[in-house]
Amino acid sequence: MIIISLTSYPPESAVEMGKRFLDMPALPNFITMRGPYISSIIEKGIKGITLYEFDESKYGEAFKVLSDRSAKFFGVPGFSYSLNHWLEAKDALKLVGLG
Repeated sequence: MIIISLTSYPPESAVEMGKRFLDMPALPNFITMRGPYISSIIEKGIKGITLYEFDESKYGEAFKVLSDRSAKFFGVPGFSYSLNHWLEAKDALKLVGLG
């Protein structure tokens, strides 16, 4: 299972974001993190994307860990984020009766 985190913040907040990221505790062993991958868009600021992979049986626990992790950035000027559960195509097909 995958949860994708999307973040956004202005360039003026980059140093504070970096400090808070470096101060994060390690993730539990059942979550594999890919990223964060960062892109700077002059008109829109800095965007980040991170993929978190884990076994479906750990969904509730993983979502709590990732929500708490995101909350560490609250108070950084201009910070916004989303955490979204994404399905693999084979699982999405099952939902519409094709799997």
